[in-house]
Amino acid sequence: MGHRALVAYERTDGTYTLHYAHWGAANLKLKHRITAATPFGGDDADSTWAKQLLAELVDGLEADAVDSYLAGEDRPSTVVEPKPRATGLTLDEIVADHLDYLHHEAFFVVSSTFEVTAYRTLWFGLQYDSETVEQGDTVGNGALATVRWYDGEPVGDGHLQGQFQALKDVVGDMIDRGVFTLSTARQYLKQKLAERVGEQQELRIPTGESPFEKASLSEP
Repeated sequence: MGHRALVAYERTDGTYTLHYAHWGAANLKLKHRITAATPFGGDDADSTWAKQLLAELVDGLEADAVDSYLAGEDRPSTVVEPKPRATGLTLDEIVADHLDYLHHEAFFVVSSTFEVTAYRTLWFGLQYDSETVEQGDTVGNGALATVRWYDGEPVGDGHLQGQFQALKDVVGDMIDRGVFTLSTARQYLKQKLAERVGEQQELRIPTGESPFEKASLSEP
C-alpha cells in the first residue's frame, strides 16, 4: 500500500512544483533524505541528473517537458518521483486542491535553500468513526501538523496520531447522539488539535476563506 506523501519544491517565482513519493511518509524519512545533493531523496552517487532536473524545474520547466528530459536515460530510482504532478502552484492551492488528507500520510515543503519542513496529515473525515456519517471529503479536509525532532528522529509523531484518532472517536459518537453537527464537529476538532499541538509545532488547517493558515491555541 505504501506510505504516500506529496513534496512541494519552492521555485524562483515563489510558486511550487508538486511531486509524489509512494514511500515518502514512512517515519517522515524525507525530512533528511531531501538535500541539495539528493533533491529527490536518491543515492548520492547518482544525483547529478537529479540536481540538473530540479534546477530546471525551479527555474520554470513545466511538467509536460520532463518526459523528454528523461527520455532514453537509465535513471536510478528515487524516493520522490522526478516528474512533477503539477507546477506553478501556491501552497494554498496545494493544501486545498491537491493534498488528500486520507491517502497522503505526509506533506513536505522544500525551500529554495533546501530547508525541509515535514507535516503529518490529519484527516477530518468521520465516516469510519460515526454510524450516521456516510462519507467525507478527503481533499482539503484536514489539518497539517509538524512534529518535534530529536537526534534525527520524530518525537511524539505516533502519540499525536493516536490522540487525534481518539478525538475522532469521541466526535463521531457525539454526532451519532445528535450533540454535534458536521460543522460543529469540525470546529471542535480544530479547537482540540490546537490545544494538543505543542508550542514548538505548527498546526495548519485549510479553510474556505484562507486555505493555508496557522491555527492558534485561542482559535474558537
